[in-house]
Amino acid sequence: MKSHHDHSSAIASPDAAQDFLRRFFIVSGLLILLFIFGRLAQPLLQFLIATIIFYFGLIFLQHAKHELIARQYGMMTLVAIAITAGYLFSAVATFLPSLNAEFYLEISTLIWILLFGHYLEAKSAMAAGNALDEVTKLLPLKARLVKKDQVKKVAIQKLKSADVVRVLAGEKTPADGKIIKGAASFDEAHLSGESKPVAKAQGDLVMAGSVCLTGSVDVRLLKVGANSTIGQLQQLIAQASMTKPTTQKLADRAASWLTVIALSVSMLTLVTWLLIGSSVVFATTLAITVLVITCPHALGLAIPTVTTMATKLAVQNGLFIKDMGKLEVIQGADYIVFDKTGTLTKGEFAVAEVKAKQGSKAELLTIAASIEAHANHPIAQAIRQAAQDKKLQLRPVKKVKNIVGKGIAGEIDGQRFFVGQHQSMSVAVVTNKKVIGEILLADELKSESYQAVEKLRDLGLKVAMLTGDSQEIAQEVAHKLKLKSFFAQVKPQDKYQHIKSLQDKGKVVIMVGDGVNDAAALTQADVGVAIGAGTDIAVEAGDIVLTDSNPQDLVSLVVLARKVYRKMIENLIWALGYNVVAIPAAAGLFIPLGFSLTPAIGALLMSLSSVIVVINALTLKKIKLGRFLPK
Repeated sequence: MKSHHDHSSAIASPDAAQDFLRRFFIVSGLLILLFIFGRLAQPLLQFLIATIIFYFGLIFLQHAKHELIARQYGMMTLVAIAITAGYLFSAVATFLPSLNAEFYLEISTLIWILLFGHYLEAKSAMAAGNALDEVTKLLPLKARLVKKDQVKKVAIQKLKSADVVRVLAGEKTPADGKIIKGAASFDEAHLSGESKPVAKAQGDLVMAGSVCLTGSVDVRLLKVGANSTIGQLQQLIAQASMTKPTTQKLADRAASWLTVIALSVSMLTLVTWLLIGSSVVFATTLAITVLVITCPHALGLAIPTVTTMATKLAVQNGLFIKDMGKLEVIQGADYIVFDKTGTLTKGEFAVAEVKAKQGSKAELLTIAASIEAHANHPIAQAIRQAAQDKKLQLRPVKKVKNIVGKGIAGEIDGQRFFVGQHQSMSVAVVTNKKVIGEILLADELKSESYQAVEKLRDLGLKVAMLTGDSQEIAQEVAHKLKLKSFFAQVKPQDKYQHIKSLQDKGKVVIMVGDGVNDAAALTQADVGVAIGAGTDIAVEAGDIVLTDSNPQDLVSLVVLARKVYRKMIENLIWALGYNVVAIPAAAGLFIPLGFSLTPAIGALLMSLSSVIVVINALTLKKIKLGRFLPK
């Protein structure tokens, strides 16, 4: 079933805008003729011209039919009733002169104004931009396919996985792939939201839509079409377009109620003015004016125009919102809970301290690094890197044995050593069942984390941290970031319970994690944000996906949500508040004060109110969502 929102989107298309404009110009010419024949008192010619004008206004009846079928009674229903009632009443009066009650000029002027008003609305709504189009523009139309040392330009639709393409300076990467030849710097602003050159060389991955700034590379494609980064973004945006904020649902209900109110007040106006002795023409004119001025078009456009702009702004800043309704939740959130590893920290181990109980620190590190040279996990790499930084010479190791889940053993100069994890962030070196030293590891905080946490606090949010690390390590990280709340030694499968404990206290919680081992917590949270998803953008657990690993993007997200919510409320207040004054004025309540409205003036005011909400939504373009936002 097509909703009022879906139908409004259909009206705000390039083809619809041009159709309204074409009809407007034709009706403009006919309206001049109608005015002339009205002055010459030619009722039959007036009837003929008004009938042609009414024909061009049948587009409103066609749109009203969609509303009636969907039982979403709204603006078009009222317009259709107003112009049909006015035209038929005038036609009857033409052939029954005793009525002396035709107002072809008023109804035709109404159609003329409505056509131009709808043209302006369609153009304005289109100016808000379509996020899907924005993403599509990120890809080139053609790519340089490399086959047997021959380079041929082909449409990107013809590219397949494993094809090799050449990307030159100034060109866009057509799909996700790995560089197999050459080196270049790339602009990945479409993913990170930040335009800065990123150096890439052989073996590095490049994303679809990345702009090659300098150099040239040959890229073997890994993911093309729907599976590429751009393809996944398009799926996310399409999914988001199917969702509605709560304010949109409220607007839809209000539009339906407004239609019922308008019809009721219109009938009441007609009956009341007839009962107090007014003419049929006067009473009917006021009744039709009520229908016209109450059209909830502004209400229908109030939220969709804002969400369209919000989606576009989000895409431009590397924020992909899967459910638009979550923006309202974000603006009213109490807590933002970060997973530590890979979110606030770099997710890379580094040796923080070497403690030797026997021999020197250099000797202990040399032994550990020599044995760990036979392993390839992150801790082993960190220990080897520390030895390399200190320019220590590794020793040959014999009889190496990996003990799954515990560590690695080997012989150095005939002596047996074992290196294994002692606590969550420390490694013990053991020989003859005796610990001869300990190597403490650290996961370095991202430099952006400090500013992100500070600015989120400035925005009034309470910031907390979840980590599987020991109480001591968690305490140290919390101290550095000035966090008052943290949860330590939390197993991945138990993270959601801490989110739930905050929710049980009535708090609205945003959870930020990497979307892999945080899936349950992201799902449990009121809003789940998957950060640093890289190429795997369509993370199932998150409501929102941030393509970069920068925690400062959370600041942009909160600022965007608050600005968007404010625009939604402003538009709703205007669209509804306008009718509080408009309906009594149209019904003739202010006539004793010397003020009345005609259907034509009513149509003009209705169209202006619709354009105002669209223009208000367009002011979102001025929002700056850079990472270094002012306090």
